[in-house]
Amino acid sequence: MKSAMVGLGAGWLLILMLILSVVSLAIMLERAFLYWSLRDDIPALMKDLARLLRAGDFEGARRRLEASPSAEAAVVVAGIVEAELGADSAEEAMLGASALQRIKLEKRLAFLGTLGNNAPFIGLLGTVIGIVGAFDELGKVKAAAPGAAAASVGVAPEAVMTNIAEALVATAVGLLVAIPAVAAFNAFQRIVKATLANTDALSSLLLAHLKADPAALSAAAATTAKARAKDDAPASKNGAKAASKSAAEPASDDAEAEGSD
Repeated sequence: MKSAMVGLGAGWLLILMLILSVVSLAIMLERAFLYWSLRDDIPALMKDLARLLRAGDFEGARRRLEASPSAEAAVVVAGIVEAELGADSAEEAMLGASALQRIKLEKRLAFLGTLGNNAPFIGLLGTVIGIVGAFDELGKVKAAAPGAAAASVGVAPEAVMTNIAEALVATAVGLLVAIPAVAAFNAFQRIVKATLANTDALSSLLLAHLKADPAALSAAAATTAKARAKDDAPASKNGAKAASKSAAEPASDDAEAEGSD
């Protein structure tokens, strides 16, 4: 065990932590870009949504939410779509959409948390390996000149100093990898928690109007019907074109056959 630790040294751990730091930095940038792309003025969105819901304009509320890039808006849109089935169905739809958005927001954050917790221990392992190598070098010096061991006290051989320096560098690198990962993890977790809290606030606003005003359900049903008709229109149009094209092809074939006769 000792010979294996001394033979490998702490250099491979430094390379490992360098790779982990690059991966960690890539995740930080990717997550930061995602959260930046989903940003929106949520208080203003909530104010507009409340105004539209009070007016019974569910179609306008849906358009306002779909214009927002935020995860909160995507969740409430799912509730409006299912509102025709009742407030309970809208609530269940928003819970499902919120769970999907949470998975999206928390993706890869576990890696940052794990790295932040364990990188110092990886560095500590490198330190232990370096210290073991330093004592091994000291043992070689004393074995080579046992009579001069006392005279050599305080004068560390170059190999011993190299191993001690490597050990200290491993600890420092472990901390340098862990500190940014922990800071980014905590910052991103705060963003996720704030997003989910805003989602709950917007969802509660929609449910309050659906439960308090029975007429809101009929307005929501009309909104859903319009949206579905709008979504089905391109498909039916394409189907009609395909049908007319298929009907025209046999007619042209018959005309060609009559001409040849």
